[in-house]
Amino acid sequence: MKIVVALGGNALEWRETNAIERACEHIADLSKAGHELVVVHGNGPQVGNISLAFESVKDEIPLLPLDDLVAMSQGFIGYQIQKALRMALVKRNLDIPVASIVTQVVVDKNDPAFLNPSKPIGPYYDRIEASKLAKFKGYSMRKEEGRGYRRVVPSPSPLSIVEIPQIKDLWDSAISIVCGGGGIPVVLDEDGNAHGVEAVVDKDLSAELLAEYMEADLLLILTGVPNVYLNYTKAYKTPIDTLTVSEAQKYIIAGQFPSGSMLPKIQAAIKFVLNNRNKEAIITSLDEALDAVNGRSGTHILPSF
Repeated sequence: MKIVVALGGNALEWRETNAIERACEHIADLSKAGHELVVVHGNGPQVGNISLAFESVKDEIPLLPLDDLVAMSQGFIGYQIQKALRMALVKRNLDIPVASIVTQVVVDKNDPAFLNPSKPIGPYYDRIEASKLAKFKGYSMRKEEGRGYRRVVPSPSPLSIVEIPQIKDLWDSAISIVCGGGGIPVVLDEDGNAHGVEAVVDKDLSAELLAEYMEADLLLILTGVPNVYLNYTKAYKTPIDTLTVSEAQKYIIAGQFPSGSMLPKIQAAIKFVLNNRNKEAIITSLDEALDAVNGRSGTHILPSF
């Protein structure tokens, strides 16, 4: 199958020993099974940490806008995946090139998301630290149940991918790493020139858009849990094996999926299935990736008929 793999930024956190190497072992298993892949990765923890690093030396080095920080995260995370994935493929006797593409994603400058920050970036804080950051740095902070507070930034919807012709050219000859961190957010002026904006696009929504461009057979969203759950923060949480579009929409209305976390994954899955009626999307963990593709685990989002 042709698979677009959306890999969560938390799974790639550089402070966790060998996290990227472990992730790439699972991706290489998919390739070994004969699937054609394009990889999209998140950058929530990393782009927030890069921002903190610049702020700590702001008297010596000018602060950079978020679009530049997303580009930086694309470069170093793409390099790490490219290196680790190539080694994992060689270990499986697969001579497949791996290439990273610095990717721009077009958004609408009037997207209401700019007035309602929702994308979490950076580390978690306790209530007191979060209050100080909001007061002294003007950050928008949001509580994640059971984890603490994180900075949230605008996350406009992706409309198009600037480098899609180049990505298509590489489809048959390499595994591409694209739309890192959801893509560098840009708006187009009247002449078609791209200008970066202060935002972080959700990587799952960009992966869905990419899957449509590439006419992929499957959108595979890899996260920190093996299934989508109902009542996730409760003691009686329930894993879901299959989820129709209509069921998913009802659960969204009921507030079952937190924004900035599971919600965009569900939204991306719904959009892909609605626009590709004979196809499905899967949400699962890295460890379960190959089993999920083979129908043995994960949450499978299906059409309502």
